[in-house]
Amino acid sequence: FTGPVEDSANGVIQFDIPASYDGRTIEGVRLVFREGKVVEASARQGQAYLEHMLEIDAGARYLGEFAFGNNARVDRSTKNVLFDEKIGGTVHLALGASYPETGGVNQSALHWDMVSDLRQKGEVWVDDVLFLKEGKIVV
Repeated sequence: FTGPVEDSANGVIQFDIPASYDGRTIEGVRLVFREGKVVEASARQGQAYLEHMLEIDAGARYLGEFAFGNNARVDRSTKNVLFDEKIGGTVHLALGASYPETGGVNQSALHWDMVSDLRQKGEVWVDDVLFLKEGKIVV
């Protein structure tokens, strides 16, 4: 995992694996990032809770963590984010607080991990270079 450059994330991500925080679960989350900040957010289930969490403090809407799941032996959701974030062919990110040891500086009371399965469809571009396509690293 790493702490992103705080104003660098741009794009859209859809989370097909349910995301839980503080005992509440939301499903079908879609986030739009502009300059590292969530500018649009929707959820198929739990929209009000998602909106509430994004308003916790000034740092809650910012990307605090990003990582690629690369464990092929974890191949399906366990409903435990500490395992799910390692599923091979996924990416996970956290909204809110970043880890200072990664160089991240975003501060927030929130650190909410969410996992997106890209094995069937999806791409990750890093500095205009295609890095991951359909769950496979291509560089």
